Amino acid sequence: MSVARDQLAAIRALPLSGPVRIMNVCGGHERTISMAGLRTALPNDIRLIPGPGCPVCICPEEDIYQAIRLALDERVVLASFGDMLRVPVNVPRSAVRSLDQARAAGGEVRPIASPRDAVRIAREHPGRPVVFHAVGFETTLGPIAAMIEEGLPDNLSLLVSGRLTWPAVAMLLESEQPGFDALIAPGHVSTLMGPEEWTFVPEHHGLPTAVAGFTPESIVAATLSVLTQRLEGRAVLDNCYSAARPGGNTVARAALERCFDIVPAIWRGIGSIPGSGFALKPHLAAHDARRRFPGYADEARRNAGAMPPGCDCARVVLGKILPPECRIYGSPCTPRTPVGPCMVSDEGACRIWWSSGIRERSAERRADAPAAPA
Repeated sequence: MSVARDQLAAIRALPLSGPVRIMNVCGGHERTISMAGLRTALPNDIRLIPGPGCPVCICPEEDIYQAIRLALDERVVLASFGDMLRVPVNVPRSAVRSLDQARAAGGEVRPIASPRDAVRIAREHPGRPVVFHAVGFETTLGPIAAMIEEGLPDNLSLLVSGRLTWPAVAMLLESEQPGFDALIAPGHVSTLMGPEEWTFVPEHHGLPTAVAGFTPESIVAATLSVLTQRLEGRAVLDNCYSAARPGGNTVARAALERCFDIVPAIWRGIGSIPGSGFALKPHLAAHDARRRFPGYADEARRNAGAMPPGCDCARVVLGKILPPECRIYGSPCTPRTPVGPCMVSDEGACRIWWSSGIRERSAERRADAPAAPA
């Protein structure tokens, strides 16, 4: 902690000439920042902005709808990570709007904590189809690839909603108004894929970048690094997380390459991002839920995949506004009655800010924020 105190003192002593916006990609980073009170410990000119690091928040609405319909209309056991069960889809309130409600309506929906739980459930029910809704970023898809290579039961299929993190950051940087001046890159993704995956940020966009772990000390070190780079007029990738080594986890990366193709993919409320999605390789087609249950891939729902009316979760995910600037933050959207996905997951920025004690909408909104609905 003494090192962190010294680094905080060094940050406070920096001769900043104006506001510096630092985006943290990872929901785990945002949780540490909020729970440790780092925003209040830093000078006001340093603005820490949560980014697109919540897989639950950006999971396509149509994928969740498909999982709901499979649970209700087919005799399947639907397994999904616990956070996904409460994410609402865009249907009338009188209809089943979440996997939790599908379970209450008689669907067999099982919350799981590990991909191997899905394998166990399939083996316990050899006479029934089991569908695992596989949601997550690289660090979740790595264990799923290992599970696949260990051998899947014949009755287990995967509804894959996996995403890569870096293409969303690239999309933001290629937009007209990126909204941040430096980047704190996710340590766990860098451990798997290699920290060099983030070199495009300083090399192609000239933004200081640092990889951080999940302790306050690591995030403070990364913050000091990018601020120092900015003051010195340089932009490099600084690895402040010793567990992330060049090349990443080569065994896990090879398994990902053997099991998945990289394809364009929908991010909820954002649209399609090239090269950002995982799809099962053709040799695994027998375990692809989209192929096994083709009637539930409803292309007409792609226009329904936006955030719910009034919900600004997509703008929160993109770092355009902070959680309390959402039009429905705190009323009606709360963790008990979530309207948007950012208020559901422990990695969702709105849920994190609420849990840290911020319970009301901001009185002031950013200039680029949309007006509240009439």
